[in-house]
Amino acid sequence: MDKKNSSTSVAWKFILFLGVVSLFSDMTYEGARSISGPFLGTLQAGAITVGVVSGLGEFLGYALRLASGYLTDRLGAYWAITFIGYGINLFAVPLLALAGSWEMAALLLLLERLGKAIRTPARDAMLSHAATQVGRGWGFGFHEAMDQIGATTGPLIVAGVFYLRGSYEAGFAVLLGPAILALAVLITAARLYPHPQHLEAGPTKIETAGLSRLYWYYVLAVALIAAGYADFPLIAYHFRHTGVVPEIWIPIFYAIAMGVDALSALILGRLFDRLGMTVLLAAPLLSAAFAPLVFWGGFSGALAGMVLWGIGMGALESIVKAALADMVPKDRRATGYGIFHTGFGLFWFLGSAFMGVLYEVSLAGLVVFSVAMQLLAIPIFIFISKEICLVHR
Repeated sequence: MDKKNSSTSVAWKFILFLGVVSLFSDMTYEGARSISGPFLGTLQAGAITVGVVSGLGEFLGYALRLASGYLTDRLGAYWAITFIGYGINLFAVPLLALAGSWEMAALLLLLERLGKAIRTPARDAMLSHAATQVGRGWGFGFHEAMDQIGATTGPLIVAGVFYLRGSYEAGFAVLLGPAILALAVLITAARLYPHPQHLEAGPTKIETAGLSRLYWYYVLAVALIAAGYADFPLIAYHFRHTGVVPEIWIPIFYAIAMGVDALSALILGRLFDRLGMTVLLAAPLLSAAFAPLVFWGGFSGALAGMVLWGIGMGALESIVKAALADMVPKDRRATGYGIFHTGFGLFWFLGSAFMGVLYEVSLAGLVVFSVAMQLLAIPIFIFISKEICLVHR
């Protein structure tokens, strides 16, 4: 085996380890996320509360990545920060089984997002280093697919608990198992690959000494998509509130969306490595149609809407991150991801909170807002794509 093939093999093994960690961790918190909206509803929380809690959770889950990413680059403490984040992220979920009020449940949901904020920039930076060996789109796409296998399985586990006439609390408690498995695999990965930054091969395509103008345009474009992307707890609340989707089907709908997310991440990742930035245009074009189907459609329309919602999420978690890596220098990679996620989270929070209010006032207004914000990102993506083409000439 030559040196190049050996390096590629090592990189793939590392990506696989991180993928398995994400599989079990997503099984844990996405299983919880599939029922968190209706669960808050059973604890007497209203639509505005659900929208604000879910939006604030996403904001914290992204905004604090700025500090986490900066510390990761300054300290080089990839694994320590990753362990702290996963510990908080995973064990907040089974504790939801003990929440007796919506306030306590909301606090635990926010802690879960806080843990994700701490560990994500370090993990994404490690993944970006290894992905240079296999193609960034393919590396991030493969990781996202593994991620979403867990995200599909978790809601199905919860649906199984419901099928056996278990409670919401029982559903959260069962998720302790995959949380423990995720940490066990993470410990193994850290021992085998103590210096993941050494896996990167060669320079990125358009990196500069700092954060480029295109980087900031890119952050703005993705932030607009985030603002218009209705979080699943609000969607699930709508399903339960209107009865459009039977309660036992709500986590199944989420599982279907996560399965679509996994498949689309693989396909879009492969296409990104071959076609570049133009593939990003497909994300808002497809995902913008989910809101009218989810909020205005019947059972079949809602299902179709969740498929489109899953495609959009697959793009956000794979090719969007892959493209970003080429805009940030290697030694500022975690910081670049941290700033990006902060902007994403701020707009996600503002959009989610606003859509929670719109849900109570005008469902049509919610749908129009969601579609418009996502479509506004397309001209910016077109501009960035043209600029990158000029750089490569």
